[in-house]
Amino acid sequence: MNQVTDLDKPHWKKNITLFLSSQAISLFGSALVQYAIMWYITLETQSGVMMTISIICGFLPTFFLSPFAGVWADRYNRRLLIIYADGFIAVSTLILAILFYMGYETLTLLFVMSAIRALGAGIQTPAVGAILPQIVPEKQLTRVNGFNGSIQASIMLLAPIASAGLLTFASMETIFLIDVVTAAIAISIMGFFLKIPAHAKSLDRQQLRYIEDLKLGIRYIRTHPFLKPFFFFFACIFVLVAPAAFLTPLQVVRTFGPDVWRLTAIEIAFSIGMILGGALIAVWGGYKNRTHTMVLTTILMGIFTIGLGAIPIFWLYLGCMALIGLSMPFFNTPATVLLQEKVEESYLGRVFGVLGMISTSMMPLGMLMFGPLADFIAIEWMLVGTGILLVLLGFVLLGNKTLLVAGVPSDEKEINTDSII
Repeated sequence: MNQVTDLDKPHWKKNITLFLSSQAISLFGSALVQYAIMWYITLETQSGVMMTISIICGFLPTFFLSPFAGVWADRYNRRLLIIYADGFIAVSTLILAILFYMGYETLTLLFVMSAIRALGAGIQTPAVGAILPQIVPEKQLTRVNGFNGSIQASIMLLAPIASAGLLTFASMETIFLIDVVTAAIAISIMGFFLKIPAHAKSLDRQQLRYIEDLKLGIRYIRTHPFLKPFFFFFACIFVLVAPAAFLTPLQVVRTFGPDVWRLTAIEIAFSIGMILGGALIAVWGGYKNRTHTMVLTTILMGIFTIGLGAIPIFWLYLGCMALIGLSMPFFNTPATVLLQEKVEESYLGRVFGVLGMISTSMMPLGMLMFGPLADFIAIEWMLVGTGILLVLLGFVLLGNKTLLVAGVPSDEKEINTDSII
């Protein structure tokens, strides 16, 4: 990929500020709805099966749509795709608010609307991942992705607090309507103030049929030097983090008590950790070899996951949750930048689409196993087991020479693969 300097994109700071602001506003509203639905189901049912159904409804549509959305992100204007996706989510949430106001407060409705909202997220995610290199010079990608992680974590810190506060005196439909308003604001910023030139492929008349474009993307991934092992490790990690990501609220309710403030506290602890982690990776940048940073993070996530299963004191449990949050940006940021640096711009949408398929399929697959087991086996044992496997996976990743070579920055002149540890 050709190096792009600040001089090539003189207005990138203004554009990235507008873009990240719009996404933060949209994320805040979506997070309010996400927490409201999750806590409603957790407190009403206290069932691992119901949690699993909810998670599958929120992920499965994105899985099926991601390969098509990835092609759209490469063929069409990515800014407009993000706007249309936000609008689709806003309309579905407005319908949900109206139905709740009319008295249709059922779990089935929440499952259906979660699936519909997931379709919008499936369109948006590949476009967001692919559009950043259009805005930001390559040397600034780690810094921007790190700050973006901190911004998102800050929103995820405020959202559970706001959601818990709203649930004490406002109705569910009120929270849904707030999401509609924030989406409208985000769309306005993207539509009227953000000026991003469309990428080259979207301006060309498409010579290939849609299916041929999809096949080209699959062939590109299959023949790329590091994408196959990269996606394999990503899939393993997503399966293993499923209990820590989705079953900890149920664990807290069962072990420490069914209090909303406890559910809020674990989200706050995780978000504070992510804020600090995003700031640290933005300033430090990680090891020169990005794969080394991912290895360290995988091992630390495994250790902290074991802690979630072994610690019986709630305040220490919160500290462990904060450390998991702290470690997340040290995996996500170098992994994202690695793709943005090494993948050709005309294929970025399809590559991020496949990544979306993995992230939205592996976690539900993990929950298909871990969720029902949570009604028969202590969640603590599952956390300890998956934590041990994450630690082992980190050492396996350290031994993969292909990914270690890929982790070396693009501007390195010589790579001695025999010396990479």
